[in-house]
Amino acid sequence: MCEIPTMKCQECGTLMEYAGGPSHSNIFIMICTNPKCRRQETCYMESTQQKKEAKAMGEQEVLQVLGNVGAVITDSHIVYTSGKHGTAYVNKDAVYPHTRETSNLCRAIAAQFADDSVEVVIAPAIGGVILSQWIAYHLSEITGREVFGVYAEKAESGDTFIIKRGYDKLVSGKNVLVVEDVLTTGGSAKKAIEATRDLGGNIVGLGVLCNRGGITPQDVADPPKLFALVNVKLDAWEEADCPLCAQNVPINTDVGKGGEFLARKKAR
Repeated sequence: MCEIPTMKCQECGTLMEYAGGPSHSNIFIMICTNPKCRRQETCYMESTQQKKEAKAMGEQEVLQVLGNVGAVITDSHIVYTSGKHGTAYVNKDAVYPHTRETSNLCRAIAAQFADDSVEVVIAPAIGGVILSQWIAYHLSEITGREVFGVYAEKAESGDTFIIKRGYDKLVSGKNVLVVEDVLTTGGSAKKAIEATRDLGGNIVGLGVLCNRGGITPQDVADPPKLFALVNVKLDAWEEADCPLCAQNVPINTDVGKGGEFLARKKAR
């Protein structure tokens, strides 16, 4: 059994005390010590050994998981969200249908922020939304208190991200972890961090599946901590400098922004 967790009531902020739970388990029933509240919560607390196991997932293991579900594409002509071209792609959309693999990857990210007092996990839509939910779920299990999972979405102008749907009230004044699937230029993650700070949220870090652009904290509005399960440096070129375009290598329209790129070229 784990040590009894220290946690505050979600309703009034008063410390909660242990009220019972199954013997020899990691499940705790906690009750608010405020006599006017007395809210009860059931929480699950991971053992130290379980936390260590979550942290043990190395880059090669992550790459193997991604490869097993067909998420790593090589020797192709890809158009990235940034508009740059390259030969390889981490297709996170191939991971998400596999819920066990997605959960395991997100658990490994969550474990890296277990000691950062995360209260809310936020991601830029659409790509990071599933990560936000899973990572918030695992942080809730690891820490024994509820961690919210929300998302930011593009403003109509497309230049910034906004936090609405009531999520703005959840991030204001809270410790917030930003998560993203793949960092290429870091633009979406940076905008999500800026949107969170604009609402008074305290950024504790940025967690990602894959950093493929060699992105540093300075590139994404200086989060105090940047963690990626996989760091892969892949070549990327502007369209005008792309050797694949020069060789008339067909563009992959199944992943990335290849289809949109060809449609724009055709419309010119």
